[in-house]
Amino acid sequence: MEGTSLVKINNCRIENSRGILMDNVNWEMKAGEAWLTIGPNGGGKADFLKALDGSFGLNFVPNNAASTGDLSLYSNIFGSSVETVSLERAAKLIQEERENDESEFVEGGVDIGRTGRIFIAEGLVGKIKKGEPLPDIVKQLDAYPEIKLCGVQKILDRGIKYMSTGEIRRTLLARALISKKKLLILSDPFAGLDAESRSILLDFFDTIASKQLNENSADSTFPRIILSMERYVEIPAAITNVIEFTGGKVSFCGSKTDYEEIVEEKNKKAEKERKANYAEFSATVRRLSEEVNIVMGVEKYQPESDVLIDMHDVNVGWGDHKVLRNLNWRLNRGEHWLIRGPNGSGKTTLLELITGDNMQVFSNDIKIFGARRGSGETIWDIKHRLGIVSYRLHVEYRMLGGTKLRDVIMSGFHDSIGLYERASEVEADAADKWLELAGFKGRGDEMFGNLSYGEQRAVLILRGAVKCPPVMILDEPCHGLDEQMRQKILDLLDIIAESGTTTFLHVTHEPSEVLKCEKHVLELHPDSEPMYKIVRM
Repeated sequence: MEGTSLVKINNCRIENSRGILMDNVNWEMKAGEAWLTIGPNGGGKADFLKALDGSFGLNFVPNNAASTGDLSLYSNIFGSSVETVSLERAAKLIQEERENDESEFVEGGVDIGRTGRIFIAEGLVGKIKKGEPLPDIVKQLDAYPEIKLCGVQKILDRGIKYMSTGEIRRTLLARALISKKKLLILSDPFAGLDAESRSILLDFFDTIASKQLNENSADSTFPRIILSMERYVEIPAAITNVIEFTGGKVSFCGSKTDYEEIVEEKNKKAEKERKANYAEFSATVRRLSEEVNIVMGVEKYQPESDVLIDMHDVNVGWGDHKVLRNLNWRLNRGEHWLIRGPNGSGKTTLLELITGDNMQVFSNDIKIFGARRGSGETIWDIKHRLGIVSYRLHVEYRMLGGTKLRDVIMSGFHDSIGLYERASEVEADAADKWLELAGFKGRGDEMFGNLSYGEQRAVLILRGAVKCPPVMILDEPCHGLDEQMRQKILDLLDIIAESGTTTFLHVTHEPSEVLKCEKHVLELHPDSEPMYKIVRM
């Protein structure tokens, strides 16, 4: 028996206030189906999902203007009962917390903002104003099975701004589940999650999706789920159908089995092309790096000592929560380090001590490029020798608004969020060459805010690499990248490492993203003593 239609889109366009983003979309989701949405960065899937959500200013409109309201052209039983969990939504949440930060008005100078508990409860009771008595449901959240399922019991009373990327993702998922929305859109849900959290989420998806495969009506005691992935990996077994977007159009719509045959052939072709073009790609990267080194005089920014970063008995925490304990660690020139550990173990905190984004650096014995923090050097003295790719940087650029891609790249020379100095012709030429290298040829005048999340991340990686820094900090750099762009970026980083100019500090949960050059590993284990372990491969 054929399942009931849940969403029907027949010859519709996707548009917003600025105009048409995609034309002639056709798709139907029926009860008893579990759908995966996929496609390359900028291919159109993000616009499709935003239009399905309905709260991002994008809408489906029948191309036959006289047929608006005709349910045979567009119908959606979910209405506004939709919740999206995505990297973009997580970035927006952090942005909201920063905009509402009132630390300067709070005694002690610290406003922790919304806790996980309050944020999740708002999914049920609406906005909770500061200072108002908390509804009983807020106090009872610990008992909800969704809280345990998402593993957020221990962080319910922590400020969102103090959570790791993975912890924020799990908090968003818990809120989505508790809100009882009828449709959940999970966009790249495994990005930033440790192995245990991935396993929990995968089991959750398969459990709910499997129950729905046997439901042929529109009614369900569980939320319907649409999964969106940047890459065809870790695909739940319960997925039955796939819709792919490429170049602003539907490039595939059919069964998972048929799509897997196409993916296999596509991957073989892509790998063959990559190997054939690798030598030329490598030569181009090296030539660009050498040009920057010579013209910009990068060698004068190289530290005199081979000891780039030195930490002695470092302790960091907030209140009773200890993130780093008694850490002793050193980064030497040419020693590329992989930093790993479960969500919330302190990986990002460690990196932010180096970048100056964590003020507890001044209460610890930390030397960066030979100078102890707090001994007179400015943050700009340090950042001039750093290339940074991080979730925090991504959020800062999203808050900035409209910035041309060329200016984003050139800001890497000046260590700024945005470009506020007159750029030289050399910098502009270098920026255009780096953009072309990553597949953005001719797009230098496009606005950063108009790119997909993955395309934005790729541009920020180029920004970090453009000045050939002595140290490059990579905090989950491949978040949101499709398979082709991800492999190109990993190749780019390996080539840069071979040049000997830049030393990497790399955080990732993805074993396949570990670079060939990373022979040193710092493992962080928050619930053990000592809380870290050093491994040399």
